[in-house]
Amino acid sequence: MTAEPRIDRSPPVSDEVRQTTCYMCACRCGINVHLKDGRVSYIEGNRAHPINKGVLCAKGASGIMQITAPSRLRAPLRRVGPRGSGAFEEISWEEALETAVGWLKPLRETAPEKLAFFTGRDQSQSLTGWWAQAFGTPNYAAHGGFCSVNMAAGGIYTIGGAFWEFGQPDWERTELFVLFGVAEDHDSNPIKIGIGKLKARGVRVISVNPIRTGYSAVADDWYGITPGTDGLLILSLIHCLLQAGKVDLEYLARWTNAPFLVNGAEGAEQGLFLKNAESQPFVIDRHSGHPAPWDGRDVDPDLGAVWAGHRTVFQHMAEEYLKPDYAPEAVAERCGIPAARIRGLAAELARAAFEKAFIHPQPWTDFRGNRHEGMQGRPVSFHAMRGISAHSNGFQTARALHLLQIVLGSVEAPGGYRLKPPYPKPVEAHPTPHFVATPGKPLTGPHLGYVRSPADLALREDGTPVRIDKAFTWDAPLSAHGLMHMVIANAVAGDPYRIDTLFLYMANMAWNSSMNTAQVMQMLTAKDGDDYVIPRIIYSDAYASEMVAYADLILPDTTYLERHDCISLLDRPISEPDAAGDSIRWPVLEPDRDVRGFQTVLLDLGARLGLPGMVTDDGQPRFRDYADYIVNHQRRPGVGPLMGFRGNGAETGRGTPNPDQLARYIENGSFHQAHVPAEAAFMKPWNAAYQDWAVALGLYDTPQPYLFNIWSEPLRRFQLAAEGHGDRQPPDHLRARLRVAMSPLPVWYPPMGEAPGYPVHALTQRPMDMYHSWGSQNAWLRQIRGRNFLYLPTAIWQAQGFAEGDYARVTSPTGEIVVPVAHMAALNPHTVWTWNAIGKRRGAWALSKDAPEAVEGFLLNHLISEVLPGEGRVSNSDPVTGQAAWFDQMVRIERVGPRAMAEPQFPVLPDPPRAGGGRGQGPSKKRAQNISGFSDPSAEGRP
Repeated sequence: MTAEPRIDRSPPVSDEVRQTTCYMCACRCGINVHLKDGRVSYIEGNRAHPINKGVLCAKGASGIMQITAPSRLRAPLRRVGPRGSGAFEEISWEEALETAVGWLKPLRETAPEKLAFFTGRDQSQSLTGWWAQAFGTPNYAAHGGFCSVNMAAGGIYTIGGAFWEFGQPDWERTELFVLFGVAEDHDSNPIKIGIGKLKARGVRVISVNPIRTGYSAVADDWYGITPGTDGLLILSLIHCLLQAGKVDLEYLARWTNAPFLVNGAEGAEQGLFLKNAESQPFVIDRHSGHPAPWDGRDVDPDLGAVWAGHRTVFQHMAEEYLKPDYAPEAVAERCGIPAARIRGLAAELARAAFEKAFIHPQPWTDFRGNRHEGMQGRPVSFHAMRGISAHSNGFQTARALHLLQIVLGSVEAPGGYRLKPPYPKPVEAHPTPHFVATPGKPLTGPHLGYVRSPADLALREDGTPVRIDKAFTWDAPLSAHGLMHMVIANAVAGDPYRIDTLFLYMANMAWNSSMNTAQVMQMLTAKDGDDYVIPRIIYSDAYASEMVAYADLILPDTTYLERHDCISLLDRPISEPDAAGDSIRWPVLEPDRDVRGFQTVLLDLGARLGLPGMVTDDGQPRFRDYADYIVNHQRRPGVGPLMGFRGNGAETGRGTPNPDQLARYIENGSFHQAHVPAEAAFMKPWNAAYQDWAVALGLYDTPQPYLFNIWSEPLRRFQLAAEGHGDRQPPDHLRARLRVAMSPLPVWYPPMGEAPGYPVHALTQRPMDMYHSWGSQNAWLRQIRGRNFLYLPTAIWQAQGFAEGDYARVTSPTGEIVVPVAHMAALNPHTVWTWNAIGKRRGAWALSKDAPEAVEGFLLNHLISEVLPGEGRVSNSDPVTGQAAWFDQMVRIERVGPRAMAEPQFPVLPDPPRAGGGRGQGPSKKRAQNISGFSDPSAEGRP
């Protein structure tokens, strides 16, 4: 009898495993990188990691293709042809750095504001912001103004934290989970894990989104809302809850400013809080009927008090939202949701919050000194993201959603929405923006922050903007993340002034990171006589993106497995509600190209420029590289980029620098956690145990208890200015919109991008398998999604007789595109959508010029204007924060039948010198193709 051959069904995939942090999206999951013969052979999730617990998505697993991508840049480049031609020559790093210093040093010594330094989706903003502050330019920000600042600012100004990175549902205890406009690529592994837990317990999941894909597709119920009306729906839900008496009055009285008295007298103080002799708001105690301090022990605030004719915030709130304007029957048509469905959703929220309420048996002491034997559980939770944020009413919509959580008593309550360290913290704990540029000097503080009143605006004596993006001006007063999308347009228009050098990192402004891509490409090449309007552009990226062709100097970055990174509590940590957390990346591979990590390059430039903090007293570089900075930099005594293994290696949070810190992180799976004590796990803004723990850890230096802001005084101060009060006044053409948008109570107003004759909403979605556009050159991810369609709802598809294989002409007031279409029934009937940034410019990213992403792929960006029609070049953004309002876009749709190529098309970009070949003077040599038209990664470009 012949023996069966022995087959090794599980051969070893590696001879070494190195643990680090993924960079294929912003989840920052822990990964095990398997190496075989010194090359990456496999990437899997780290089961010990707190974020993903071993789960890894298609993005993370395909990271192996990022580090072998033929599109990787291989050396510093200097432009030798016209901008946009893609003609470059390779130069040495010394020549590249000296060139950059030669451009930057005269600016710092004479006019530092002439440098505009903006970064894209990097995860080192505490470093890049510190560098720009030391340089002295006021013109710095990251991509948040293009992404989701409405979420961050709306949350900070209301509850002291926000959705996504700042918090998450109490997955173990919640009994109802509602998502509003959540992008599938953000926080995808934690949300998938969380939804899995809910499904296992039989908890209902509800999605409010115009498009039913991803999380919406697995939800138990779907509300296909009309884009831009989420805030109106939310305020209608609050109307129903108030009518039914389903609000947590004790929560409102104790933990929010609902009992504060609002000044009702006409004049410059109207709508501000009444203050006592110590300039503090006060409440009326229910027992005595007299004024009492809001933070006084045993004070029982009266929500219904009237004192000297002045009423409480709660009364103003109830009066406003009980108006018939907010009744479901009044908003149903606008929202696209039947009134009965709105009332049904309100009933579900009330049932979960109040009928399933429980007491979590954990004694605790509040900041007033009152002892509680348990914690009130309100098991209803929410999550939201870009779908509600990327509208011109997104800030107030985010505030409205937080108000909905507040009236239910569910924020920081067991079963509700929980904030993650270093949050919660009040708006007063954040800096105000600093912007005064002095030649040869640093700014006196950080660029970005949270303004409290018009006095904090970044305006010159004559009222003109200090910043090139007009952040922190009357155009966008609370623009906590800046307006990256307006930098190029404003600089070319000379509004408010021209710049000399544009310095970008990971910001693909010549393609999908601009509002109107075709116009921005023209701006980047615009000339004033023989000179470019933007004289110099420095760009750093790891790959040959569309933006590379428009730069004058390229500083090639490493891939994420070839460098150090710091996911810091000073920036965007990996905390959980029960633990502060941070992590690192480290070079599990050495680059096979002449590239350097951008953060190390930035520190090198800083030392060559003599920037404070980056040189020693004798002028020598203070840090060898970014790794040395991570270990030895201190933002304040004892507090640095990483909290773990400080001092002698046993200290957490505060401690002197430890030279072995990075090695200890690597031994620990590249992450560290500091767990919140059980008594401090909930009710964090008011919990004395949490406040003491946060101070000990170094999150802040003194306890920072605060109340949630139902009524926002900073907003009211701007509204008063728009009404004509105060010394600092807005321009007349902005007064009307500021009076509406700066409402101290959450408000809804129609999106500003609506235009007569353009009846269809046009949106972009982020696919779960491809974060933004990072995977567009990835051979594995391209096989999942290598082309995009414009998805049409049934009503439009049938009315115009569309058929499979058709293209449509899509027109906006700004432009026109011709694109392939597909039918989708699970879609709001007034909405079309596509996947974001799958479409690529021909010749970019080392893709074949006939790749489907380039031939059939497209962007909606060509249809979106940077500015609104009318006076003053007002940006197409939220009037409060400057959040790019690209979800406001309205279009017309017209069938054009079968086509072979999407429009517009642009000249093919020649390859710059890169790892996969090509010398910059023309297209690279033909790459091997498979039958699907995808570039074969084995043909070239492997290390």
